[in-house]
Amino acid sequence: KRPRRDSRRPVTNLLLIPTPRELAILRPLLDASTWRGNWSIELCGFGPIAAAARTSHLIAQRQPPRVLLAGIAGTYVPRLAVGTAAVFGQVACYGVGAGTGDAHQTAGQLGWPHWQATGSRQSIGDAISLTAKVAHQLPHGGQLLSCCAASSTREDVRCRTNAFPHATAEDMEGFGVALACELAEVPLAIVRGISNLAGDRNHDNWRVAAALQAVARLTSRIMAEE
Repeated sequence: KRPRRDSRRPVTNLLLIPTPRELAILRPLLDASTWRGNWSIELCGFGPIAAAARTSHLIAQRQPPRVLLAGIAGTYVPRLAVGTAAVFGQVACYGVGAGTGDAHQTAGQLGWPHWQATGSRQSIGDAISLTAKVAHQLPHGGQLLSCCAASSTREDVRCRTNAFPHATAEDMEGFGVALACELAEVPLAIVRGISNLAGDRNHDNWRVAAALQAVARLTSRIMAEE
């Protein structure tokens, strides 16, 4: 069960952004007039471990009714074009398990849940469906794949999409944040801007600013709904 809320503490939702660079670009683009007082913006850290730990700490400290994660991602599919953004309804985990490349087995394939069922709480496997409601007219990306390391080659992408054929993009924080929210029973939504093709490490081809501008537009709409 969630901890009892401190009635003296103001109730605010949490907008989590992984890195200072993303925060520096994104914060000025958000329409503060629509959400000021209802949301708190915080860094959650880079990668799945820092993101899970920081999210758990913030939830315990702030007890938010809702969490929103926003940042950049790499795309696997043409329909999620570089420079656009989408809301993802499910997030999965790649990299926790055994082996690498074609020999990789996910935790679920090994028979190990990421969280074992206890009492009334169900086990949590390789994928988590997100529970926060967002407007249907927003672009939806489908399944986001959180990886312990970003793809550096097209071969990396092939291995990952073979393991998760429904994944459309990859990030590094979504599953960690989702696991923390799931355990705390806090609804989560994820917005990711497509900064690059997954596997392309040539930053000359990346469009980080355009991706975060698209994120700001979607994020501002979601935050304004509160």
